[in-house]
Amino acid sequence: MTQPFELPTFYTPHPARLNPHLEAARKHSKEWARGMGMLEGSNIWDESDLDAHDYALLCSYTHPDAPEPALSLVTDWYVWVFFFDDHFLEKFKRTLDRKGGKEYLDRLPSFMPMDLSTPVPEPTNPVEAGLADLWARTVPSMSLEWRARFAESTEHLLNESLWELSNINIHRVPNPVEYIEMRRKVGGAPWSAGLVEYATGAEVPAAVADSRPLRVLKDTFSDGVHLRNDLFSYQRETEDEGELSNGVLVLETFLGCTTQEAADAVNDLITSRLQQFENTVVTELPSLFVEKGLAPHACADVLAYAKGLQDWQSGGHEWHMRSSRYMNGGGSAADGPSAPSAVPWSPFSVGGIGTSAADLKTALRTAGDQRLRGHTHVPYQKVGPSVLPDFDMPFTAAHSPHLNAARRNIVGWSHRMGLLVGQPGVPFSDVWDEDALVRYDLPLCAAGLHPDATLEELDLSSQWLTWGTYGDDFYPAVFGRARDLASAKVCTERLSLFMPLDSSTPVPEPVSALERALADLWARTAGPMSPDARCTFRAAIDKMTASWVWELEDQAQNRIPDPVDYIEMRRATFGSDLTMSLSRLGHGRQVPPEIYRTGPMRALENSASDYAALLNDVFSYQKEIEYEGEVHNGILVVQNFFDCDYPTALAIVHDLMKSRMREFQHVAANELPIVYDDFDLSPEAREILDGYVKELENWLSGILVWHRDCRRYGEADLRHTPGTPTRITALTGLGTSAARVLQSALSAG
Repeated sequence: MTQPFELPTFYTPHPARLNPHLEAARKHSKEWARGMGMLEGSNIWDESDLDAHDYALLCSYTHPDAPEPALSLVTDWYVWVFFFDDHFLEKFKRTLDRKGGKEYLDRLPSFMPMDLSTPVPEPTNPVEAGLADLWARTVPSMSLEWRARFAESTEHLLNESLWELSNINIHRVPNPVEYIEMRRKVGGAPWSAGLVEYATGAEVPAAVADSRPLRVLKDTFSDGVHLRNDLFSYQRETEDEGELSNGVLVLETFLGCTTQEAADAVNDLITSRLQQFENTVVTELPSLFVEKGLAPHACADVLAYAKGLQDWQSGGHEWHMRSSRYMNGGGSAADGPSAPSAVPWSPFSVGGIGTSAADLKTALRTAGDQRLRGHTHVPYQKVGPSVLPDFDMPFTAAHSPHLNAARRNIVGWSHRMGLLVGQPGVPFSDVWDEDALVRYDLPLCAAGLHPDATLEELDLSSQWLTWGTYGDDFYPAVFGRARDLASAKVCTERLSLFMPLDSSTPVPEPVSALERALADLWARTAGPMSPDARCTFRAAIDKMTASWVWELEDQAQNRIPDPVDYIEMRRATFGSDLTMSLSRLGHGRQVPPEIYRTGPMRALENSASDYAALLNDVFSYQKEIEYEGEVHNGILVVQNFFDCDYPTALAIVHDLMKSRMREFQHVAANELPIVYDDFDLSPEAREILDGYVKELENWLSGILVWHRDCRRYGEADLRHTPGTPTRITALTGLGTSAARVLQSALSAG
């Protein structure tokens, strides 16, 4: 059969290696599977199935340095997870028995107790027996924090099987950016990352496990793993299975290009994710170590974990290249002495950094153009007015009768807080004046978000929006121009001091308008909250302010982020968690907090957040690109990554917005009712959550109305924004002389 495209030149600077304990792992895993009842008599597998799967080979490539006991145990985990997948398929998917499937899955967490002295139920099938055995053998050497993280990732992996019974296949090729996120959710790589910690003997310290750099390492690892699979499996999935969810097909469809060009673009995306991995290791881990005060051995553990993820990528790629299941010309090592005769497909069997014939020069040449393109953007280019498509907004905006009063009140509050004047001794801090505040009309946004609010509630919402928007303008103006990341981090750390979780905790004296306004808002908002709600609310604000520093770090590197990293961070920079948290006030007692952590609820909020943030990018394109020299705009991100023009990038972004809106509506109509039933919610709790969905609908429609009616994004208003530099005079600092010359040439043209 003719291949539909030639495999691209992969970015593979790290050779794969084979663990010397392969045969021992093969022997052990077969004995273990038989002992757990997974072979003869299971009606799922027999010995020949397990031999053909050869999970020991996969684990020996992906964990080349693991000692024999660790390699055997990790191999047992992979045997278990794939047996579970086939067992669940036969017992529940084929029979469409969702009720039975839920009962089956609900029992499995009880076999993963945090304290091993806690008794577990008597296993009733090989899946339960295997999980009980694996958990008891694995967790004694791991901390409680790791146990909690790995148990959670295991539950997520298992629960995806349940949601597959409920989701509707809409038979649509997904949007490129949407697809990458979806691939991560349903793939097994995040779970595999937890086993990397065990196999390397390098547990990630709890102090940094939830930090952005560690999350990025795991996410970029996952993306590289899953997308590599798409290249190798394209022919099988599209020609034999009629699959629509393949990255090559996605780009082929949305870029209107040839299959070869789409395959090359997917390879570019893999390269970008791996370069993001490398960039995070080099630029973010060192500062994280210092900020958290990690001991040398803890720093070494994080670096060993990162290397373990890299080894997994390299080994997974090599395993893929040897598989007769994939489009690889029959396997790159089909005649080699250690090549298996046939390695079957699996969702974990996908690649990353590394092949046995790695060529550093070729790897660097392959990746060089893309890495350079992401760092050589010329800021302040004239792009003209933003083009506004016909936005898809199925919800009707409501209006608050208190809008005009809130408009008057926000002016007085902003003056009292000092937001409308420059800060003493702080250059470029005169970012707003009263005219700008009135033109921005943030009470209009608040009135759309909370149309039923009292005047007091509307004032508070307007003030939060004003504070967040002011801070978003303040950071690049004050810290960005001076490339003063150290001061930005100090400022961000101080902001947390004005949000005490205990009302008895003293706060420092504010030294800026940003601090003064936050102290005022926190005292009035957090006081009535429960302790848990207060903690969640502060975390939302901390997440937003930390994202402002992330933007400054990219700005200092003149680095345009790739689409996946951008979309995820955009939710934070847009302040979605903050405003959504305001909508949740008072829900804690009636609605179990775990409801907000379910996949459908996260999907609902993320789809709303993405729609709103991308809407902002469309409106603010000229403002950010031409007047502010920004690198954080969704359209620019797509332009840079896919190397396409403004109309093409706008079309991709607009399509993603429409897709996010459809996802929001689908989740609300089809998936939330299942969550209600799964948690056996009371009528009161269901009514509250239905009301929350309505609040998010208001949130979406209100944001569109505000963007259309405020005077923040039009060209006439951009010329009069306080503190905004002209396009050319703002090009200052190391390495910008060439950019100024190029900007002059562009302007002359």
